[in-house]
Amino acid sequence: MAKLTEKEIQDKLKKLDSWDMKKGQLHRTYSFKDFKDAMAFVTRVALIAEPMDHHPDIDIRYNKVTLNLSTHSAGGITEKDFTLAQEIDAV
Repeated sequence: MAKLTEKEIQDKLKKLDSWDMKKGQLHRTYSFKDFKDAMAFVTRVALIAEPMDHHPDIDIRYNKVTLNLSTHSAGGITEKDFTLAQEIDAV
């Protein structure tokens, strides 16, 4: 899968709620009521990502979950990352 250009990334970011670019990755932090809800969300993300053969970087801090998406094999952000971000937002 081909890496997207900076312009393509910026255009696609306008269509995503609360995602931005940070250190060359799509980035978003979600907040939850407590740790249990945060972990349940991480499980749902895993169930979406695994069949896509996509593995986001996930940071869990009590009730906050930060996701960073990039396609490692392409060396940057691809359409696959935006597809995963949309799927996660649908959760």
